[in-house]
Amino acid sequence: MEVEEMEDEGPSLQWEPPHCEDLQLELQDSLCLESSAPVENVFVDKKAVDKLTEGLLAHYLPDLQNSKRALQELTQNQLILLDTLDQEVTKFRDCNTLLDLNSLFTEAKVYHNKLVNIRKEMIMLHEKTTKLKKRALKLQQQKQKEALEKEQQRDKELERERQLIAKPAKRT
Repeated sequence: MEVEEMEDEGPSLQWEPPHCEDLQLELQDSLCLESSAPVENVFVDKKAVDKLTEGLLAHYLPDLQNSKRALQELTQNQLILLDTLDQEVTKFRDCNTLLDLNSLFTEAKVYHNKLVNIRKEMIMLHEKTTKLKKRALKLQQQKQKEALEKEQQRDKELERERQLIAKPAKRT
């Protein structure tokens, strides 16, 4: 498809024979340019011009058509090569993307392991703090109990001392 578009855009390689009058003018111009002597009006036979034109076309047209076909084939091959090259570039980009993904997955695995280790450590610290809280509560209860016992002991001793203190008898 693109080759056809390119043909439409560029100059056509098919050559159309010029009109006889144009050929006569060109021949006169070329004769004027080639010789420095004054040119007389030269009249050329129309049949001769037609035959010369046909001969020129018959001689060069097959080569030009072959060249046109070769150029079209080259253009087509270039388009195929460009498509192939584009596909290869895409494959390389995909490979680079895969390498990047692999490194990301490796990095993610490392960070996942770190998170698992931190979680284990946090669970262990939580268990230790729970045990310490229980122990602190037991110690606090034990100290309160001891303090209560000391208070009761002091009260008993004060009561005993009060009972031991002599009481004056009441006068009646």
